[in-house]
Formats: sequence, structure tokens, C-alpha cells
Amino acid sequence: MSSKVYDSIKPIIWQGGSLQLLDQRLLPTEHIYITLRDVNSVAQAITDMVVRGAPAIGITAAYGIVIAARHRFSENSDNWKQAIEADLETLAQSRPTAVNLFWAIDLMRDVIKGIAADDPIATLLTLARQIHKDDIEANLKMGELGAQLIEEPCAVLTHCNAGALATGGYGTALGVIRSAFAQNKIQHVYADETRPWLQGARLTAWEMVHDNIPVTLLVEGAAAHAIKISQLDETPIRWIIVGSDRIAANGDVANKIGTYSLAILARHHGIKFMVVAPTTTIDMNITCGVDIPIEERSIKEVLSCSGLEVAAKGAKAINPAFDVTPAELVDAIVTEKGVVLKPDTEKMKALMTKVT
Repeated sequence: MSSKVYDSIKPIIWQGGSLQLLDQRLLPTEHIYITLRDVNSVAQAITDMVVRGAPAIGITAAYGIVIAARHRFSENSDNWKQAIEADLETLAQSRPTAVNLFWAIDLMRDVIKGIAADDPIATLLTLARQIHKDDIEANLKMGELGAQLIEEPCAVLTHCNAGALATGGYGTALGVIRSAFAQNKIQHVYADETRPWLQGARLTAWEMVHDNIPVTLLVEGAAAHAIKISQLDETPIRWIIVGSDRIAANGDVANKIGTYSLAILARHHGIKFMVVAPTTTIDMNITCGVDIPIEERSIKEVLSCSGLEVAAKGAKAINPAFDVTPAELVDAIVTEKGVVLKPDTEKMKALMTKVT
């Protein structure tokens, strides 16, 4: 797959000494970039879902640290390393589940500790750009590896958005879909709408239409029916393909709320379940999924839609942003280092120690 495809959607741009983010809250009706020049604005953009998706959050945080370093260094060049710790903590508090956020912060922190140059900005910007570039290259590799698992032309179902918008470019789950579509292995994509933020409706469907890949939108409650009736079609749904925000050491997968139920559906209907994520999403410090922190967002997101109240006044709600799919329901975890079939702790350890 050529770079032209992923390069056509750019969710994160560093230009003129500032960070520009495609405001994903406004898609698909508006295509607007916002410019961020201070670290508090970067953290708020992550919290407010201007940018979302674990890899994209990590890249955004890396650029945010460049902005923070420039500010702290200009204020006090002798004490900037100590002062920037408050900014790193601000970024760390923006979203609790996406492990790529903490990976990027720790990587930038380690470099900050070793910087001896008079001006640290060039060094940190080089690293942030490398993180961005590496993510795109990893996505292209995962697209290739994931497509190899699809043995015959079929339809697939995906949930939330794990495409170019959720990454540095090209995408994780949608990267596999793009690669497999180019090889005529995927003929149609079904996308869950993904309440309450409608990432499937607003973002995934938009990306598929943008790349001329046939897509049909489903409400979450229609997934089981769609899978069942598709088995009678010429192009049945053979795979559910999703991304991840954190993967535990045993292969348990945290992803957008609703993913767990799809894995159960896949097992019942005898179709395969694929998780696509870079190794930066794998947290070997967490033994299993029960220890993954699950972000609870405002119940207003559930009780309303696009600012309009949709629930009866007085009704309560819960709004977990993620759920955890047990490893035993996962057929394959696809990373840039390789593919883990039927993941468990030993297989995940072997992957993470693999030299590429």
C-alpha cells in the first residue's frame, strides 16, 4: 500500500512551531484544525476528544511536551527540567486508559533527563516526530500482517474508530482493512455507530467513504442480527477487527465499550476476532484485564446526543468508555512485531522480547 493513502488523512500536524489537531468532534460535517500553543490546551484537547485513539493520544502528548519544554526553558533555563514535571503530570491526567499516553510521556521524560544542550527543543521535537513516523510505519506493517490472516474474500465488522484518525496515519484495525481491501480480500465493511460519541458513524464511516471502501453503518444492537444473516450472503462476515487502548500481559484487551459483546458474538457465530495494536499499547506491567483502569466519562454524554436531551429527566446512566475482552475470546493480536494467535502470557512475553 502506498503512502499516498494514509497521507490523505492527517489528524496531527506540527507546523510553524505549534501543534494542529483535526477536531474530530466536528467530523464528518466540518473539517477544521485547531492550533494549540500551550500544554494545558493540549491536555484539554485529549480530554475533550478533539483527538482520540491511543496511538494518536501518545503522539499528541509528545508534541505537547515539546511545547511545554519551550515555555519552561524560556521562563527559566536553569530550572526547566524540574518545572516541566507539572506539565507531564497534567498530560498524564488527561485520559487514564490509553497506555500509549504514558509510554510517550515516559519516553520524553527519559530524554529530558539526559539533555545537556543549551536548547532542548530541537532534541525533543526530533523525538516527537520520530514517534509520529514510527507509528505510521507500524500501522503499515500491521496492515500487511493482518491482511495475511484473511484467507478468502469476505465482509468484516469493526467497532469505534481505529483508523488514520486514531493514529499517526493509516490506522490499526482500519489499516488491516485498507490493506486487505486493496488485495480484494475484504469486499464490504460493517461499522457499529459507537454510542455515545458515534465514532463509527462520524469517523470510521467517513474514512471508508473517503477511501472508496464500501461501508454499512449499524447500531450496536444490530450487530448480532447482521452477523447472523450475513452467513447466507455471498460475502459473509468472517472477521471482527478492532483496535485497542491497552492490552494486558496475558492478552486481555481494553477497547471501546461494546467490544466485549462483539467478541462473545464472534465466538457464538464461529467467526474470528482480531485485535490490531502497536506494541506500545501492550502493558506488561498489568497482569490481566481486571487491573486496567476504565475511564468513566460524564453521564451527560449518554443522556444527550449532539447537545439534545434524549433521556427522561431523572433517569440515571453509566458511561464507561471502555470494556475488557478476555484473551480466550481473541483469535489474533496483530502488532508491528508480529502476530500472536490465541494469546496468553507466555506468547505475549515472547512477542515483547522479540528482536525485529
